[in-house]
Amino acid sequence: MKIVLLCGKGMSTSIVYNKISKHFNFQGVIVEACGSKAKLIRRRIKRLGFFTVFGQICFKCLIVPFLKVFSKKRRSEIIKEYDLNDDPNYLNDKNCIEVESVNDDKCIDALKRFNPDLVIVNGTKIISEKVLNSIDAIFINMHAGITPKYRGAHGAYWALYNKDNDNAGVTIHLVDKGIDTGNIIYQSKINVTKNDNFCTYPLLQTAVGVELELKAIEDYANNRLKTINNGLPSKLYYHPTFFQYVLSRIKNGVK
Repeated sequence: MKIVLLCGKGMSTSIVYNKISKHFNFQGVIVEACGSKAKLIRRRIKRLGFFTVFGQICFKCLIVPFLKVFSKKRRSEIIKEYDLNDDPNYLNDKNCIEVESVNDDKCIDALKRFNPDLVIVNGTKIISEKVLNSIDAIFINMHAGITPKYRGAHGAYWALYNKDNDNAGVTIHLVDKGIDTGNIIYQSKINVTKNDNFCTYPLLQTAVGVELELKAIEDYANNRLKTINNGLPSKLYYHPTFFQYVLSRIKNGVK
């Protein structure tokens, strides 16, 4: 079975690569560049409006840095508890290729060259239908949220924000042309403690999710991969704004 990792740069990709490579060999690694922040902001403004995006930037610049500082000890605890390795070893893979976008021709050429049976997706932009159809393989993604109820960004945070703790979790799903709309393979709730916050929820989701991802790969290898329908409503979420976070922190204690 040939497996390719199609990923963005980041801690979750390091964890996924290091955990899976203990059990399966990667045929290759295709890494997407970070891209232009200015272009990303312009696209968000077009989609969400100036004031919403301004609030999101304020949250990221004024609150997230403090949350990272206060969660440093907790992040170390999670890494130790779940035996995670966050060294970016994927960048040193002998078959690592960097592309500007997962949707450009260079990525398609690399996928065709590797010709995998299975593509593990982690932390990329939305993958186009052209790329998904370019090879005869299935694409599997880990989503930081319970789909379809918490599609998009920061699913665990929004579940807690909505007082929906039972749906603060992670999903392993097939990738289609939609945003986190692919058929569900596995889902699991995460256990949030009083020491967790916005910056540790994704790490918990990755820690739980990578084990589910291993199960999905094993299922595929043994021809027993199945999907489920949980019957939940579908909603797409974005990054919180400064005021959304502050009000929820005061009112509901969601960190």
